[in-house]
Amino acid sequence: MNAPSSPSTGPSPTAPAPKSSGFAAEFKDAVTFRAFGLVLGGLLVQLAFVLSYVGAFHSPTPHRIPVAVVAPPQASSKIVAQLNALAGEPVKATAASSTAVAREWVMTRRTDAAFLFDPKGTEDTLLVASAGGPSVSQTATQIAQKIEASEKRRITVTDIQSPNSGDGRGMTSFYLVLGWVIGGYLTATIMGMASGSRPANRPRTLIRLAVLIPYAVVSGVAGAVIVGPVFDALGGHFWALSAIGTLTVMASAATALALQTLLGLLGTGLVILLFVVLGNPSSGGVYPAPLLPAFWSAIGQALPPGAGTTLVRNTVYFSGHATSSALWVLGAYAVGGALLAWGASWWREGRGSAAKVSPGTEAPLTV
Repeated sequence: MNAPSSPSTGPSPTAPAPKSSGFAAEFKDAVTFRAFGLVLGGLLVQLAFVLSYVGAFHSPTPHRIPVAVVAPPQASSKIVAQLNALAGEPVKATAASSTAVAREWVMTRRTDAAFLFDPKGTEDTLLVASAGGPSVSQTATQIAQKIEASEKRRITVTDIQSPNSGDGRGMTSFYLVLGWVIGGYLTATIMGMASGSRPANRPRTLIRLAVLIPYAVVSGVAGAVIVGPVFDALGGHFWALSAIGTLTVMASAATALALQTLLGLLGTGLVILLFVVLGNPSSGGVYPAPLLPAFWSAIGQALPPGAGTTLVRNTVYFSGHATSSALWVLGAYAVGGALLAWGASWWREGRGSAAKVSPGTEAPLTV
């Protein structure tokens, strides 16, 4: 007869390991390393937001505001030299041949103001177009008044293009574009992160881009309705604004889709950094480029918020002058974003295939 086997005293190989308890274990479960990274990323974006907005707006200082000067030949060169020699270079003066030419320069956005010298009296004229940015017009006026007072002369300010009565301080263009840009990248983000959505491959990316086109059209038309018939802030340019809105939304959405496809969650953070943290304060909506610090002045028109604001403002108030660069910028973001999104999805497909057939991981043959 066999002796009965002794009971096993060791733990069963399939028994689950006991869970540790206590505050440390609960904290580890509640705050994972990934969650900590996301919180840290949120903190950095928050600080960057404060740094960018305060850095851009804390002390607006004029720098090389373009000004046309109309004066007799013997006085013109002296006035231009005097203006260009002001401490800190607040203006960049250029001689104009006549009042009509100077006025045209202001209305085509070659200059922000025009100084008309009266050689027969002591009262001169400053032409401004506050619809292009009230802050710049006010600053140019203050500079001119200070110079004229030192010369014992007076100046009359004439606003040859002011904002519409429904446009207040000329900020509607900025707010309209801000809504378009935010709507574009939020929609692209939602499409990629919605419950049940799958990672983007080439067919899905093309479908998402195709869906974004009618969304952009509806957004452009809706924005034009709000600033036109609803509030009469930027009336009279309905179809032009609808087209600009469509392009702006598509530029924002396609770029967001591309960065999120390429970089995942990090791409979303990069979109916020580009469009909100850097793009909004540098756009020229609050303070135009001549009043911004060098960094924000340099990047503003290279980002969708700045390009869109310039395009809307110059279309409504300045007959579409000085808009070609803005159109190229928005077009580059829309087309480039779409191509990058498709290329990124192709690259991700290749990585996924390589991971499935990596050396040593082939499935065994079934006989």
